[in-house]
Amino acid sequence: MKTYSDAGSNTTIRERLGLRPIINVSGTMTTLGASIIVPEAISAMAEIASQWVEMDDLQRAASAVVARLTGGEAGFITACCASGITMAIAGAMTGTNLLAIERLPDDTEGLKSEVVIQLGHIVNYGAPIDQSIRVAGAKVIPSGTVSVTQDYHVREAINERTAAALYVVAHHTVQYGMLSLEEFCEICHAKGVPVIVDAASEYDLRSFLARGADIVVYSGHKFLSGPTSGIVTGRKDLVRAAYLQNRGVARAMKVGKESIAGTMAALDAWEKRDHAGIRRREEAALNLWKDALQGIPGVGAEIIPDPTSNPLDRLQVYVRPESRFTAAGLASALAAGSPPVIVRNHEVERGHFFLDPCNLHPGEAEIVAEQLRAVLTAKERPADAMKIARKDSAGSLRWPD
Repeated sequence: MKTYSDAGSNTTIRERLGLRPIINVSGTMTTLGASIIVPEAISAMAEIASQWVEMDDLQRAASAVVARLTGGEAGFITACCASGITMAIAGAMTGTNLLAIERLPDDTEGLKSEVVIQLGHIVNYGAPIDQSIRVAGAKVIPSGTVSVTQDYHVREAINERTAAALYVVAHHTVQYGMLSLEEFCEICHAKGVPVIVDAASEYDLRSFLARGADIVVYSGHKFLSGPTSGIVTGRKDLVRAAYLQNRGVARAMKVGKESIAGTMAALDAWEKRDHAGIRRREEAALNLWKDALQGIPGVGAEIIPDPTSNPLDRLQVYVRPESRFTAAGLASALAAGSPPVIVRNHEVERGHFFLDPCNLHPGEAEIVAEQLRAVLTAKERPADAMKIARKDSAGSLRWPD
């Protein structure tokens, strides 16, 4: 087994650990390492790493930064967006009752303990989102159907046991037939129920609170390019109650001083980032890839907008039998290349995948274009070129072998 110090200083950490040097055109995926952390965050993490701090005071400082960027009354940093959801829900259940906080998740006597969520929003982001609700000790109350939610579905799901309602903004949710955030908030607020928004992968740090949400949970390591973390923001009373869950169920979700400082620095850097310049670089990569696929039989490409209205586009690559690949087979061939190119493959059974340009190092867009051409114009096809997409958990069950 290779260790960190097996090789000389002229090698990279990936080489020393025996890890593949992948190119990520999938997106800000936890399974691929979350993000390319901005230099400001790396510097802040390194600076605070050797320092003692009073963690509540550090989180107070973080609250001011989070509030400034998001428009919330208060905020804090936690381990990830999933933990932020659990903490926000637990806080809606317990308020600031410290004994109730210690009794979660199995003892909810005397507490409101139901959480309403549209059925089309019960997604899996590596784990089922309803588990983040259940970890708090709450009961999941689905409303509507997978294809449509009416106002009365949510209204009638709310009762005297309802602690909160959860609204999910993600490309994984059903993208039609669901209630809008404004409609959802109007129904819930009329019955005194706070609305928590999961906005893990969203670019806009202010609109969800402005549109009526009481608490919003963001990822600190996706578009913000900070360390793996979650950001909780919103109404001060609800944020305080959520933060106090560090004394209970969230103790296992605690975040280190390095991640708090790094996320604060990433938020500060977000205000100064050249967003227009980043868009131009992403557009150049998309056009390069689209041009690379021109004229290849059985392959089409279209630049499409982000489904949740983030200000970015992706290249949707259509793969037909004339290419002598399926979408799943072509995605596998690219992942097996040198270097491996990992595409956004969550819809390969529909005959397409996506190329996401938001996580590229300099020069990688050109390598991706070359790999696409090389794989698709090769005379020979790999053995699994025409494979059918299947759900297979066998690889997960073999870890760590």
